[in-house]
Amino acid sequence: MRPETARATRLLASAAIVAVLALPAASCKTTGDDTTGSIGATNTPRTDTDWRRSLEIWGARYHENQGDVEAAMNYSRALRATEQRAQAVAVLEQATMRNPRNMELLGAYGRALAEAGDYNQALDVLSRAHTPDQPDWHLLNAQAAVLDQLGRHAEAQRHYSSALKMMPNDPSILSNLGLSYALMKDLKRAEATLRQAVAQPNAAPKVRQNLALVIGLQGRFAEAEKIASADMSEGEAAANVRYLRQMLAQQSDWKKSGQQPYVPPPDAGT
Repeated sequence: MRPETARATRLLASAAIVAVLALPAASCKTTGDDTTGSIGATNTPRTDTDWRRSLEIWGARYHENQGDVEAAMNYSRALRATEQRAQAVAVLEQATMRNPRNMELLGAYGRALAEAGDYNQALDVLSRAHTPDQPDWHLLNAQAAVLDQLGRHAEAQRHYSSALKMMPNDPSILSNLGLSYALMKDLKRAEATLRQAVAQPNAAPKVRQNLALVIGLQGRFAEAEKIASADMSEGEAAANVRYLRQMLAQQSDWKKSGQQPYVPPPDAGT
């Protein structure tokens, strides 16, 4: 693999790990309970209007009592869903200061830090959100995603392996592990791992899209587009294929310009 292509592969895979796939399957936000490390109420808001309403309700409750753990977690979730990441971090920071022993709150804080791009602090907080005798596979998965962003891929893969011992064949862990291999430029192993993830009965559509991206990076564009548009409405399929083509086309643009595009922070769950 040529150096330019290798760099494009690393950047594209890193971009994919952000949301365990960034492909827009619909016009509204769909952050839900299948996201890595989900927390909060069962009735997850699905649309922008729902998230704005949640923002108002939980924001008012949080401002009445900044030590209210439930309010802080749900308010921060709504803030993150509405792209207010720095404020979400601030809310959870205040809440953890008032509830320093609340592990679930620490986990949410660590994931928010990761999403905001503060990887080193995120690792520190996530490591304190569970213990070796009571590990949390969601947090192991989140820690691994952060380690991948820091370029510590071998260490990340050890965390994924530990998470898989707790949740064998979990598609979200396998998907991240596959992308981790892609970050190391091992696209064949990445593809095999992502195919294993896709084969799981509870695999989310985003897992299939990760597979499509890795296949596209190997030059098998027709196969990638077929996978990217499977089991979707015509509009959703068209949107995913457009996004896939855009990401793959950027390889040649990056080669020509020699510039490194912005790489968003990893998704550590909601």
